[in-house]
Amino acid sequence: MGAEMRRAFGATSLAEMKEFAGFPAATQRYVRRALDIGLGRQDATRRWSRDLVEAASIKAQARIYGRLDHIRHHLPDDSGLDQVEPFFTPLVTMTAFDLGQGRINSFSAYRFLYERLIGGGVRPWLPGAFCAAAAMPILHPEKRRSLLQSISEAAATAPGWSNRQPCFFPEWVDKVEEPLPS
Repeated sequence: MGAEMRRAFGATSLAEMKEFAGFPAATQRYVRRALDIGLGRQDATRRWSRDLVEAASIKAQARIYGRLDHIRHHLPDDSGLDQVEPFFTPLVTMTAFDLGQGRINSFSAYRFLYERLIGGGVRPWLPGAFCAAAAMPILHPEKRRSLLQSISEAAATAPGWSNRQPCFFPEWVDKVEEPLPS
């Protein structure tokens, strides 16, 4: 990797880290948990569950995320309608699950997570999937309103999208206890 590419990769990674740092703590936690489940990085129940309710939520999320391989495999390479249904329906269902968990509160947090779960090629499909899931009656009307208001006109109507793969994948970080000075 040349020096110019390393600088570009570093700048992109830093921008992605800053974006992640701007999310609320609960969103950051959910994104890291979702990536552990969706990318098979860790035993998510052992790492993330604090009680039986959270353990059940993780189990349900793992079941829903079982569709990820199907979604990745059916990612359309063009906008032909014949390719959309096997891809878009499970994407909207998975999105509705994540939005219903109450931790993804904006399009930017949703986009951040799904670019990492599925890859950069999913970007053109994210505004539609987000809006479809955010408008579902399974969400409280105020939640639907805030989610739909979080997507900018520019994001919803972009003429094109980058297919660049994300660089930064946040993970669990153990707390380091620093000894107090004597």
